[in-house]
Amino acid sequence: MASHHHSFRAAAVQAAPVFLNLEVSIDKAIALIEEAANAGAELIAFPETFLPGYPWHIWLDSPAWAFQFTAEYFDNSLEYGSVEADRLAAAARDNHIMVVMGLSERFQSSLYIAQWIIGADGRTIATRRKLKPTHVERTVYGEGDGTDLSVYDTDLGRLGALCCWEHLQPLSKYAMYAQNEQIHVGAWPSFSLYPGAAYALGPEVNTAASRVYAVEGGSFVIAPCATVSADMVEMLCTDDAKRAMLSEGGGYARIFGPDGQLLHEPLDPSTEGLVYADIDTSAIAVAKSAADPAGHYARPDVTRLWLNKSPGDRIISGTPAEAGATRIIEGDDTISAAVNSLPEELALDGTLTRQHV
Repeated sequence: MASHHHSFRAAAVQAAPVFLNLEVSIDKAIALIEEAANAGAELIAFPETFLPGYPWHIWLDSPAWAFQFTAEYFDNSLEYGSVEADRLAAAARDNHIMVVMGLSERFQSSLYIAQWIIGADGRTIATRRKLKPTHVERTVYGEGDGTDLSVYDTDLGRLGALCCWEHLQPLSKYAMYAQNEQIHVGAWPSFSLYPGAAYALGPEVNTAASRVYAVEGGSFVIAPCATVSADMVEMLCTDDAKRAMLSEGGGYARIFGPDGQLLHEPLDPSTEGLVYADIDTSAIAVAKSAADPAGHYARPDVTRLWLNKSPGDRIISGTPAEAGATRIIEGDDTISAAVNSLPEELALDGTLTRQHV
């Protein structure tokens, strides 16, 4: 039987939200969704925490100074099942386009860096959280769990997503590659923080991370990237020192093929808009014929990854023995076992040892 390939047009957003204004930022997001659909795109991807904007204030001064934005940021973060979320789902359905939205997710009294994958029918394909917030992001956001390293079957192919410096986590990347990811959404904020002072935060390193992900994983990488607006600078940069730390612009939206090739002309870093590329997943087999790190190019007898996809539930119902049960994912197999029969540690030589049971 011939393999089933997917051909479609994808769009990556390069734009700023209306910072700390969820309602108006959703208006802007819906306008971009409509623009992409009218241009023939079947998928549109948004930057990291596009709703209600990336919290640049945590990088600009002390925690005490940044605290002035905490309540407003929380109130304008998106809650699934809300009227605001329903508007986005309706926009995906009405325009018949898959949407991968970057958001600050509000759940109860906590926030999470999240990505929401909405199908072209408006139904949720998946919600995920950034596994580990980066540096000072940990003062704002909680962590995800093993379920957030997942790849999903969609009408456009096998799709997964990560945020920002998750693309610098080798084991997290490999977990995605090993699940036969074909289309990857790598969401980024603007690359305009600490210009001239922190090279690792700049566009050269981070666009390279997206390109390397494409080559390593043999997947198409759709990498939306936000910009910083003049209004954001005016709101957040209250003195010369802060203005030196955060610049306008910084947009570097990119779409790479599985061979690492850039598939479009980039926008100027200060320009808002969409970049488009035509995707044909049949190109993946050609790219992986040379190197498939989770397939024929792997040496599982030497190195293997252990991926624990147990959800990080705070409350588990059942007896203590049932509550202690966990799941180990190896390939496509799920093995359930009580905690007293599980290995506690994975030794460096690949052998399993039980300790501290």
